[in-house]
Amino acid sequence: MKHEAFKQEIIRAVNEFNKFDKDKIIRLVSHLDADGICACSIIVRALVRLGRRYSISIISQLDSAYVDELSEEDNEYYIFTDLGSGQILDIKNKFKNKKVLILDHHEPQTKEEIENIIHINPHLLDINGSDEISGSGVVYLFAKELDPENKTLAHIALIGAIGDMQERGSFNGFNVDILKDAVETSKIIVKKGLRLFGTQTKPLHRVLEYSTDPVIPGVTGSESNAIEFLQSLGINPKHGTRWRKMNELTDEEIKKLIAAVVSKRKDEDSPEDILGNIYILTDEEDGKPTRDAKEFSTLLNACGRMNKASLGIGCCLNDPKLKEKAISALGDYRKEIVSALRWYEANQDGDLVYDKNGYVIINAKDNISHTIIGTLASIISKSNDIKEGKFILSMAQQGYDKVKISMRIAGRRKGDVDLRDIISKIVSRVGEGQAGGHMNAAGAIISADSEEEFLKVSKQVLDGLCMEECV
Repeated sequence: MKHEAFKQEIIRAVNEFNKFDKDKIIRLVSHLDADGICACSIIVRALVRLGRRYSISIISQLDSAYVDELSEEDNEYYIFTDLGSGQILDIKNKFKNKKVLILDHHEPQTKEEIENIIHINPHLLDINGSDEISGSGVVYLFAKELDPENKTLAHIALIGAIGDMQERGSFNGFNVDILKDAVETSKIIVKKGLRLFGTQTKPLHRVLEYSTDPVIPGVTGSESNAIEFLQSLGINPKHGTRWRKMNELTDEEIKKLIAAVVSKRKDEDSPEDILGNIYILTDEEDGKPTRDAKEFSTLLNACGRMNKASLGIGCCLNDPKLKEKAISALGDYRKEIVSALRWYEANQDGDLVYDKNGYVIINAKDNISHTIIGTLASIISKSNDIKEGKFILSMAQQGYDKVKISMRIAGRRKGDVDLRDIISKIVSRVGEGQAGGHMNAAGAIISADSEEEFLKVSKQVLDGLCMEECV
């Protein structure tokens, strides 16, 4: 019933959109992560098919100041994708003479209907936007209803969902229907295999060494152990002087590897977690980071975090030159991440890293870019050195007057923990700032003047949560 009602809301949104003056420019605003870039790419392709004109802004955060700036522009029509729901009251107050379409999946600020805003969000119908559909998924359903030809864009929505961590061995909710569309249009092939990252681009032994989700006991974290593991199976990690990749293994070698990895994990709670779906993008070249949907999502995230979102959009829209530039940006992104990890490792015993049994607070100041700080938190949350269930709160300066905050959780925490609720509680007690995100990945923006108070309140709230768990 809820899903049918949501589809009716999509139809209503399309009907309202079709009333937009076709001669006017449509202002597009989207988020800079993989999901936001995918969402923007889908709406761009849909508008191009209609011959509509548009202008784009890809942003890291939709705050009150930027809402002000947008409202003063000489535009009549606005579409917000993968953001907007959390700032809808601000938009309501400042966009009174404009027509606004919000296509989002984040928790909405209010569920009230607003006259000049077409608000499409699964949460409005009690559908889980953190798990069942991404921002790009919402945009895809809108685009498909707008023109059935847009069914060929389903794979882009799945890349966005993967980027938002909505694929955990398989998809749920609307994502299942979107995957079906992607398979039917021959854009994606789904294979069963080892659920490992980097199989298209990294040497096989490196893929095994870096596997942290799930962990391969005795192999993860050690290059030499990974090489010895392959050799013990009769799998030569090299072809001549060149390291082999996963996609170069024979069927027999893959079967051996799967059996051995599952055996290595026999003492784990779910040893078979290493197996899952692999999503291959059929139009992409073998061995490229655009071939595997998970690697594609990382590429897009890199483009956004390196302030090169236009390259990510070019990737989604299949521009060969922009794809090559995006792959180059991925290399720069990896260097930034390595630099951030080195800073963290060097400062673990310093004043800027506050590590307790149940949580760690990383205050990177201006040592790490605010666009990378969330990625750092995600990587740390998957580290073998971090106890499962531990909260990771990371902070970095954003400009001279703001602080960007990201929150993650290590492994799988027992109970129904909602990181967005936790970060919202902290921000409300500080008395200023803006929180948002999802159950399993949340964040906030506060003023630099509130940094010390934020740290104080964060410790109080997290101490309380960890104490409750111990009782």
